[in-house]
Amino acid sequence: MPQVQTVRGPVDTAELGPTLMHEHVFVLTADVQQNYPGEWGSEDDRVADAVEKLRKLAATGVRTIVDPTVIGLGRYIPRIQRIAEQVDLNIVVATGCYTYDDVPFFFHHRGPALNAAVGAEVPDPMVDMFVGDIRDGIAGTGVRAAFLKCAIDHQGLTPGVERVMRAVAQAHRATGAPITVHTHPGSRTGLEVHKVMADEGVDPGRVVLGHSGDTTDADHLTELAEAGFVLGMDRFGINLDTTFEARADIVVEMCRRGFAGQMVLSQDASCYIDWLAPGVMDLLPQWHYTHIHEDVLPYLREQGVTEEQITTMLVDNPRRYFENVGTY
Repeated sequence: MPQVQTVRGPVDTAELGPTLMHEHVFVLTADVQQNYPGEWGSEDDRVADAVEKLRKLAATGVRTIVDPTVIGLGRYIPRIQRIAEQVDLNIVVATGCYTYDDVPFFFHHRGPALNAAVGAEVPDPMVDMFVGDIRDGIAGTGVRAAFLKCAIDHQGLTPGVERVMRAVAQAHRATGAPITVHTHPGSRTGLEVHKVMADEGVDPGRVVLGHSGDTTDADHLTELAEAGFVLGMDRFGINLDTTFEARADIVVEMCRRGFAGQMVLSQDASCYIDWLAPGVMDLLPQWHYTHIHEDVLPYLREQGVTEEQITTMLVDNPRRYFENVGTY
């Protein structure tokens, strides 16, 4: 039976059950939090709050969350281990790097940046770092990453974004671990992902194009689905520039077009995100872990999405995403 790595160790993919494919536990600006920890407050209180919220999610029947928190988003696995010990939920974690533009300064004068200086091709250290997280575990915790994460936003395929994306693709080829890419469908950046992944020899079926549900352009999403990608309809509850109905109706339309087998659902929620000033969350009352089960699924059913299609998106597609990853 194929297995997937979780914070508490490997589980059979058949045991993943209903899975939300893009949820964070915490999204943090690490340097700010380390130097100005006042807003964070008590570590114990934050952990207890996360446990309470994730237990409420587990009570809906969700068995697994897939957490794409990597470099650039404040990943800190010991904290997630504390939480995982207290909730009846699989938490699957990632490796990779999150940037819309440049690579972190750490990488500026390492790897390919040295090619001209040394007169030879220098391997990108990101690849070995990502592979190590998958094969050996993250920062001595024993927790192994099960998938890779990178990003491209409206800035497009900048040199930094391309470098990270290629490093992620190369780590995928070395390990078989699947990939999730933050995309900006309004700029059709999924097409840029397609070019890079094709050049690196990555099967689109191993890639989730995150935030595909940010657009209502069904023809564009059809093009990506027909290319083989998995569409992340994964920002339910974030309705500042769109509406609940728009997010749900594009899922209905893609199901009608026959692509339930290439969509996954989620909310991109978190227990705490320090990107938002106090009070901003009040403008997003539906942005929380249980919104899909409380509001979205009933709406989809009313619009004719079948139970079989819902199971496909919540159970079957996540299971397939983590199967056939090879040995690493």
